[in-house]
Amino acid sequence: MSTSFRRKAAAITFAVAALTLAGGGIAVAQPSAKAPQASVQPAAARSTDSQPPVTAESARKAKAALKSGNATTLAATTVFTVVNSNGTKARGTGTVLKYGPGQYEVQFGYTVSAGAFLATISRSDACCIPPAGEVSVAPRLSTPNAVFVQTRNSAGTPTDLGFTLLTHTP
Repeated sequence: MSTSFRRKAAAITFAVAALTLAGGGIAVAQPSAKAPQASVQPAAARSTDSQPPVTAESARKAKAALKSGNATTLAATTVFTVVNSNGTKARGTGTVLKYGPGQYEVQFGYTVSAGAFLATISRSDACCIPPAGEVSVAPRLSTPNAVFVQTRNSAGTPTDLGFTLLTHTP
């Protein structure tokens, strides 16, 4: 009788496992019918998340900054840049270019593309608490010595806000 019970228990265990796998849904990857670019977000949503194209002036200034000799020979460098909402540099290191509402580029005299970037909404004076908002940072496309910064209000709309950028390069 115990042999019969063991066989039934084993059969029930396998049946439960099979039903769990079948009913729980083992997903099988199917090739997408869409092209890779078509499966990305629509252009309207992409416009606020992408960087503007590098302008001729930006490229010229970036090359000039690299040639200026301001490159550091330290093993690691940590610098900060405080930027006003209108795109002017309040203090710190780097050159600031403003592209559009909430879009800024901060250029340095050395390559920062392998570095780490941290930004926060801030004010350049000691007056008040900065306005609420969001800030995003990324290496600048096609410019190894620059960082792209985008600021937004709390609703997610690109808005001119002051910020502090901290850049650490190994």
